[in-house]
Amino acid sequence: MSSPNPSDLLILLTVSRSGRFTTAAEALELNHTTVSRRIAALEKSLGGHVLVRASGGWELTELGFRAVAAAERVASAVIGLADGDDDAPVAGVVRMSATDGFSAYIAAPAFARLRREHPRLSVEIVAATRRASQTRSGLDLEVVVGEPQVHRAEAFRLGEYMLGLYASREYLAEWGTPRSVTEAAEHQLVYFIDSMLQVDSLDTPRRLLPTMRDSLSSTNVFVHVEATRAGAGIGLLPCFMADQHHDLVRLLPAEIAERLGYWLVARPDSLRQPAVAAVVAALRYATAAYEDHLLGRASAQA
Repeated sequence: MSSPNPSDLLILLTVSRSGRFTTAAEALELNHTTVSRRIAALEKSLGGHVLVRASGGWELTELGFRAVAAAERVASAVIGLADGDDDAPVAGVVRMSATDGFSAYIAAPAFARLRREHPRLSVEIVAATRRASQTRSGLDLEVVVGEPQVHRAEAFRLGEYMLGLYASREYLAEWGTPRSVTEAAEHQLVYFIDSMLQVDSLDTPRRLLPTMRDSLSSTNVFVHVEATRAGAGIGLLPCFMADQHHDLVRLLPAEIAERLGYWLVARPDSLRQPAVAAVVAALRYATAAYEDHLLGRASAQA
């Protein structure tokens, strides 16, 4: 087994971010064949496979994870050399996945502020509501709902948010305002598609409204909000999103108030990167600063 070529390690790092040779080739301004050939050369030098095919593209093997960790150190060293100082810079691309609401209301503003301090930093947000990945191929960070069960990764709670029951003023004028959970159950629900919901914590609130029939369902929480505003039914919505709209009224806050946790997941080697560490710090600060909105307290104080 020979020493791996540092350039091949950097190619693997790029492939790991997207899970696709074609995407990596475009980013590196190489052709697909060259990327494939360099990965094969890297595997030969390491004496094993660094990638394995999966339904969504290529995923890292155990050896691949170790190789990417080495590649990240190479990349950081190269950036530091280019900067001409010994301090590791906050630069490069950080890719994370997070739920739609968190991405829009917390992550995006936080990263806009962060980039004013570190203009060489780029952040890519993959908006998705799903369980934490067991491989995290192509991702530096994940923000998920509910405490994740992961291996080869660290997970910690960022904060909590509240789910509440909402309806539009026009809907209530036409159909009446429910005064109890029993009365609310006679209406139709706007929420996630039950058969496609991957997050157990988001399925838990349904126990509060077990007999409510679905009216309009979607995998996207912004659709829930707009459908509720349009009078499609009563929506089970994050308070920090629904409270932005004065045409929505919260119903039965004492009975329907489900607190759910936001958790951040990352590999230990990713957390050691200056750019990733800066992003994590920005997310921690932004989540804490937004706590009153997340828990539905901001509208009550207004």
